[in-house]
Amino acid sequence: MAKLTADLELCQGYGNCITTASDVYDIDDDGKVVLLTATVPESDRARVEAAARSCPVGALGVVDG
Repeated sequence: MAKLTADLELCQGYGNCITTASDVYDIDDDGKVVLLTATVPESDRARVEAAARSCPVGALGVVDG
């Protein structure tokens, strides 16, 4: 399984990530990303990595875990 990371200091709340993976990412009332799960199965990895790459400030990551 792949592990998700989020840098809340970098997050600006653009919400690009939720367009591709709303089952994995959300935005809280303060405009910061919320990880809805800590890991994703390999079958979802490509989609979740695409969502992470869509972050304009690079606040999201997907790592082997």
